[in-house]
Amino acid sequence: MQKPKVIVICGPTASGKTALSIELAKKINGEIVSSDSMQIYKDMNIGTAKPTIEEMQGIKHYLIDFIAPDKRYSVAEYKKDAENAIEEILKKGKNPILVGGTGLYIDTLIYGIEYPTIEFDEKYRQELEEREKKEGLINLYEEAKKIDEEAVKKISINDKKRILRILEIYHATGKNKTEQELISRQKGPKYDYKVFAINMDRETLYNRINKRVDIMLENGLVEEVKKLLEKYKEFPTSMQGLGYKEVKEFLENKISKEEMIDKIKQESRRYAKRQITWFKKNKQTIWINGLDKIEDNIELIIKSSNI
Repeated sequence: MQKPKVIVICGPTASGKTALSIELAKKINGEIVSSDSMQIYKDMNIGTAKPTIEEMQGIKHYLIDFIAPDKRYSVAEYKKDAENAIEEILKKGKNPILVGGTGLYIDTLIYGIEYPTIEFDEKYRQELEEREKKEGLINLYEEAKKIDEEAVKKISINDKKRILRILEIYHATGKNKTEQELISRQKGPKYDYKVFAINMDRETLYNRINKRVDIMLENGLVEEVKKLLEKYKEFPTSMQGLGYKEVKEFLENKISKEEMIDKIKQESRRYAKRQITWFKKNKQTIWINGLDKIEDNIELIIKSSNI
């Protein structure tokens, strides 16, 4: 039996995924499932480059703006929610389009990775948090590296959320994250994913990133973070997001405004580089030129997907 088709549009931050996916959805009677680990959060609009109602142009988007920033949200929960959204779109007789730059979210779907349901161990998490304060994140990073070198290769040395997750999975199951993934991949994905990634020369991409950061600050990113800090008491992972942690440092007078801006731009460029490396590992990916006309790219996607 033939599996239903799902188009995936991925690529680095600021590469034009939103604009392309909305035009594609209009052309092929599609609806969009977000694959962005920051756009899931409510009240975090500017720093996540969440599409506005106007930008969506009447195209329904799923998995955007539905989790409070003080709540935890796992990859396993994302997979379940994304597959439910895909099913809903298929039932309507429409075409699902998965769009985003979070490689971990995309991989869990296109490779059919199952994550073990592990009970959240509050006591162990507190131990890790205490150790991070005393020893520094680098020590936990090195420990995670000994447990699961493959998983650590894919993350930043500052990615606290994923470093702790590697340690928690091993603590709860006795197997590392990579072992869990290899076992689950044997089942294969639920749908026939056609994966497209946007590519452009590095200089153009970095200029776009720098410009996007300037626009976010003009649009009120600092005010957005202030409101978040007033409204919510804790941020298990959301305030680790690009832009948010740097603005928080600025508001706490740890860095100057100029340092904050430079840091956001630099970290965004580094993130884009890691995203490109991640998506290059997906052998089935068809790369499209982000500087080509949107109509040409849509034609290429439709032809390659046989829609």
